[in-house]
Amino acid sequence: MSDLSGLQPRHFLWEVRDRVGTVRLNRPERKNPLTFESYAELGALFRALPAAGDVDVVIFASNGGNFCSGGDVNEIIGPLIGLPMKDLLAFTRLTGELVKAMIHCTKPVIAAVDGVAVGAGAIIAMASDLRLATPEAKCAFLFTRVGLSGADMGACAMLPRIIGQGRAAELLFTGRVMGAEEGRDWGFWNALHVPDRLEEEARALALRLAAGPTFAHGVTKTQLNQEWDMGLDQAIEAEAQAQAICMGTKDFERAYRAFVAKEKPVFEGN
Repeated sequence: MSDLSGLQPRHFLWEVRDRVGTVRLNRPERKNPLTFESYAELGALFRALPAAGDVDVVIFASNGGNFCSGGDVNEIIGPLIGLPMKDLLAFTRLTGELVKAMIHCTKPVIAAVDGVAVGAGAIIAMASDLRLATPEAKCAFLFTRVGLSGADMGACAMLPRIIGQGRAAELLFTGRVMGAEEGRDWGFWNALHVPDRLEEEARALALRLAAGPTFAHGVTKTQLNQEWDMGLDQAIEAEAQAQAICMGTKDFERAYRAFVAKEKPVFEGN
C-alpha cells in the first residue's frame, strides 16, 4: 500500500487528515479552471487511490467561493482550435480518463460545490458518488454553448441515471444553468448547505464513511458502476458474490461480535 499524505501536486491543493483526502483546484481568481496539466495530474491522483493505505474517502472541495469553471479558455480552448483530429481526440480521451479514474478509485468521492460548477466542473461533480452544494451553486453542462455536443466525459451515460433522461436531455441540449434547489429536487444534489457549513458537512459525511467498513464501501462503489451494464439476473449474482467476499472480512466478524456485546462496531477496513 502507498501513502498519499505526502503528495505535493503542482496543479491543485491536496491534504490528508483522519483518512480523508481533500482536493481543491487552486486558481480561485479565475473560478478554478482546468488546464491540460491539471487534468493529467488529477487523473494520476485518482488512479493512485486504490493503492493508498492512508485515504478512505475523498472530498473534492471548492476554493474561493467556486468549484470549477471548466476548461481554461486561454490555456485549453484556444490551443485546441485548428489542431489535427488525432490531437483533439487525444485531449478528449485525457478528459475522459479523469472520470474513469474517479469511477474506479474504489473510494467514495464527495463533491462539495459552492458557486460555479460548469463544463468539466459539472462533470466532476456528476462523477462524484455524493454531491453537496450551497444554495448559491450554479451547475451547467454548457458544452453546446461553445459549439460542442452535450456528449462529453460520459455525461450522456451518467447524467440520465442521476436525474432522468428527459431532464438530462434538457440540460445537455440547452446548456442552461441548473439552480441549486432544482438540482436537489431532481436528485443531483444530495443536500444543500449554507456556504459557511458546506465543508463542515462534507467532512462530517466523509468521516462517517471513513469510520465504516471501508473495504465494503469499495465493493459498493464497484457494484454501483458495474451493474449499469447488467441485467437483473446478472446483478443479483454479482451482488451475491460481492457480499460473500465481504462476509469473509474481519469487519463482518467485528460487527457481529459488537452486536452480540451490544457495542458499537469499530471497523478497520479489512
